[in-house]
Amino acid sequence: MFLDFDDLDGRSRYKLLTATVVPRPIALVSTMSAEGVVNAAPFSFFNIFSEDPALAILGLESRRDDNGLKDTTRNIIDTGELIINLVDQQIGGAMAACAMDLPKHTSELPFAGLTEAPSRRVAPPGVAEAPIRLECRLFEMRQITSTRHLCIAEILALHSREGLIDPENMHVDVSAYTPIGRLHGEQYVTVQDSFKIPIPDLPQSIAGTPKSTQEETGS
Repeated sequence: MFLDFDDLDGRSRYKLLTATVVPRPIALVSTMSAEGVVNAAPFSFFNIFSEDPALAILGLESRRDDNGLKDTTRNIIDTGELIINLVDQQIGGAMAACAMDLPKHTSELPFAGLTEAPSRRVAPPGVAEAPIRLECRLFEMRQITSTRHLCIAEILALHSREGLIDPENMHVDVSAYTPIGRLHGEQYVTVQDSFKIPIPDLPQSIAGTPKSTQEETGS
């Protein structure tokens, strides 16, 4: 089957992409309005982009009723700060509750049974129950279309649940970290089962003379 995206409407593209590019990590983004109201909303058009500088990317959609900016987008533009709270099985239900359309100037956190955690380098609070919190400031906001913004956020600091990260070697205890990934619709997946796929050695016919042989012959 061949599908030319020029022949498909936005809804069809969305269905195909969200059902095939899976699983996607989930960012429960907490922000604060200029008036001090805390907002929290989940996004699965999200990933990290680089480590130096440490950057994350978010795809932000406008409201579908009037194409106006959602609170998350508006708050990031107005204040330049955000928290990316990562989502595990423990807070999966609360994350989904944060996607509900609450009245304006109403914080999703208490409604979802979540509590605020103070941040150190930015003003918005994080989610205390989240296994990982990334304090971020806006690096760049780009309007792609009338209904989509691309947010590039610089990661300033990381908070983790006690016992998840070894401070000596920065290793994460994957057995204690149980993130979930987004599939499509209301479908999610756990990522507890892992396996290794090693990169194979380069064939001798391509690699040429082994380095050890070159050293022995004085090359």
